Amino acid sequence: MQTRNKVFDDISQLMTNAMGVAQGAKDEAETAMKSWMDRWLADRDFVTREEFDAVRAMAQKAREENEALKARLDALEAKK
Repeated sequence: MQTRNKVFDDISQLMTNAMGVAQGAKDEAETAMKSWMDRWLADRDFVTREEFDAVRAMAQKAREENEALKARLDALEAKK
């Protein structure tokens, strides 16, 4: 009976080690993929959310100013 328990203990230890190796491989693969994605995104010159929002706000302000100037110009042309 003692031999049988030793075999089960050995198999259990082997499976535990295999799961540890699998978890390590998974973590390493995730780290490698994240690094690759970070490099890929950095090479694409994407803008940050803050930069995008700032440019959008500038464009909105320019649109509003253009509409105000157009209304003013239309009013001046109507007086003639």
